[in-house]
Amino acid sequence: MDLELLVFGLDIVSTFAFALVGARVAANKGLDYGGILFIAAVASLAGGTMRNIFVGQQPPWVLFPWLFAPVALAFLITVLSGKSKNVGRFVLSLDTFGLAVATVSSVQFAISYKAPVVAAAVLGLIGAVSGGLFRDIMCQRQPVLLHRETIGTACFSGALVYLVTDALHLHEAASVVVAGSVVILVRELSIKFNWNLPRIGKG
Repeated sequence: MDLELLVFGLDIVSTFAFALVGARVAANKGLDYGGILFIAAVASLAGGTMRNIFVGQQPPWVLFPWLFAPVALAFLITVLSGKSKNVGRFVLSLDTFGLAVATVSSVQFAISYKAPVVAAAVLGLIGAVSGGLFRDIMCQRQPVLLHRETIGTACFSGALVYLVTDALHLHEAASVVVAGSVVILVRELSIKFNWNLPRIGKG
């Protein structure tokens, strides 16, 4: 399979996944069509935008306008589905896959622009979680990133694994698969077993 075609397909799927979750959250909060579309766009495109800006590049949706297509599709599916529904397990799994793709691609992007190792790991995290963070803030709900599902931990772990395997000169495809699998495994386990980082107890 052509690598560029594979990357293109993964970008489409991850953008769609983030947009679909964003649109569903917005619909559940009672936003109108304009609000649903806006939240879907922010949820799916903000991470890449932040990542690119930090390395002095144009946002990906400026360079690749086709990224708006999966956003529009997620919006249409949400609107046509009628009554508000909670984010289902399938959509949540898509979102997890999107996190894995966004983490790995963001680290790769940072490395391609000669970012130091620590900065590359942080940019991998930013590229993956910013959209969901902005989505929750704008929908006036407690950000999932900050209190459950270890999303940040999963993405940062995947970013570190990619950097380690890259430093060991592992084949790029293998590095992508291993790092992405770490993101998926950590988040899925945290959902299944209700894991979260320690909290300060109330006195």
